[in-house]
This record gives sequence, C-alpha cells and structure tokens, in this order.
Amino acid sequence: MIKIIQKRNIWLSFSGVLVAVSIIALAVFGLNLGIDFTGGSLLELKFLNERPAVNDIQQSVADLELGSLVVQPVDEQNVILRFQETSEEKHQEVLKRLDQIGMETEAEEAIKEETSGFKNIEELRFDSVGPTIGQELKSKSVSAAIIVLIAIVLYIAWIFRKVSKPVESWKYGVSAIIALFHDLIITLGIFACLGHYMNVELNTAFVAAMLMILGYSVNDTIVVFDRIRENLPKSEEDFEGTVNTSVNQTIKRSINTSFTTLLVLLSIFFFGGATIRDFVLALSFGVLIGTYSSIFLASPVLVLWERFGRK
Repeated sequence: MIKIIQKRNIWLSFSGVLVAVSIIALAVFGLNLGIDFTGGSLLELKFLNERPAVNDIQQSVADLELGSLVVQPVDEQNVILRFQETSEEKHQEVLKRLDQIGMETEAEEAIKEETSGFKNIEELRFDSVGPTIGQELKSKSVSAAIIVLIAIVLYIAWIFRKVSKPVESWKYGVSAIIALFHDLIITLGIFACLGHYMNVELNTAFVAAMLMILGYSVNDTIVVFDRIRENLPKSEEDFEGTVNTSVNQTIKRSINTSFTTLLVLLSIFFFGGATIRDFVLALSFGVLIGTYSSIFLASPVLVLWERFGRK
C-alpha cells in the first residue's frame, strides 16, 4: 500500500511550485495568440525545389504592404507567412511573387507567365480572419470554459448527493475544480514558454484541446472519488485511510489508461500532419498533468477539507 495521502504535503508543494512557475510564465511571456484570436492572414506553402532564404521571401513581397510580415520556416521545404488581413487579389499576388523566386532570366519568367498554375510552390492552406471575428472567438472560448467548469461542479455534486459524511457532496465538486484549474494553468504556462521560445501559437484547436483536457481530467478524478464513495460505508479506517486505499485501488487503472492514450497521441504527433501537432501536444501535456492531479491533488485536497471541517 503506497502512502500517497499521508505524503500529501510533498505533492501539494510540488503542484504549488508548478502553478507558481506557470503563473509567472503567463505574466512575463503571455500567450502567443494566433490569427484565430488576433485577426490576420496565415499562408502555408511548400517549395517544390530548394526553399529560398527568409530574407529573399521577405524582399519578394516587400512592396505589397502586408503589414507586420512574419516568415517561419517549417520542416525542410515548407514555410508559414503571417501578415495582416488581406484581399484575395493580394493573396494571389503573394503566391505569384513567391513562385517566381529563383527564376534567373526574363525568358524563364515569360515562360512561367504563359503556363497556368504555380510551378515552384504548392499552397497548403490559407486562413484569413478579421479582428472582429477574432475577438468574438476569444469571448466564446472563455464562455465555453466557464460553462464547462460550472457544469462539472453541478454534475459531481449531483452524483455524490447521497454522500454527506464526513465531507459534503458539493466539496467533491469543488475539489475536482481545483484540480482542473491546476491542470489548465500548468498547461497554459507550458504553452506560454513554448510561444516565447519556439513561436508556438494558440488557435481554436487549442481551445478544443483545453476542453478535452477538462473532460479527461475530471473523468480520472471521478473514478477515484467514486471508489471513495463505495469504500466509505464498509471501511473500518478513518477518512484519510479510506481515501488512500481508494487511490491505491485505482492508480494502476489511471496510469495504464493514460499510458495507452499517450501512445496514440505521440504516434499522431510524430507521424501526423504539422497542422495538428500543437493540438496533440496540448492534449499530451494535459493527459500527463490530469493523471497526476487526479491522484496526487484532488484526493489530498478532499482530505484536507475533511480535516479542517473537524477542527
């Protein structure tokens, strides 16, 4: 029997440090929001021949007034361009300019203009979002997260409604929410660092990942809480001992489930497309942190609440 609850001060201190570091990272670096939230255009393309230097790409479109142009090389042949919201005509002109990079003679350019399509590049995606839509998406994302958190508290309070001693049912819900905030803040802190050092942007797919993390984390927590509820009537131990027994009974299941989930996510991360990598990365961090919090945070918080109630 592993003494997980008895060593709760270690786990709570570790979680406190992680949350504090994440909050500092968020305050110092902030979140690197993508065009889904800030508005603008994103163009990703692949150079079929040798990829030009970043300076050459910037100079080829310098006179098109694209605003704050950001050029980001991806893999060996791809490149992502971010610039202000623009028209379809200018979008096509950008493609034309990029396709002509590396053409050495006027004869080659003339031949290029006579042929249809692009010969040097392949457009992979183009997204353009206005600032008004971006603000609306940001507002709806926050609202969705708040609604999910409230729904989780109400749901847990309802399914544990018959558990009144020694901890009231609604406290199970609040303990789960504390664990969820822990998971969200740490994940956001990680992505604040990734955004600052590796230019990882947050988009609507990241919001979907956060909502999925909430669901996954609370599922793990409910499994532990449900075992506590089953053990309470028949246990001869005190509340702390009963919780520790319940956690030990479910820990293997939680770790095995998380491990198999991570195997799938890592396979998608390494062998899937570049467009979903950030989404999968967020889920991977969320699964790891959510598994930790359901075992080492939510249950110890419940025991602390019971101890303070007795005093």
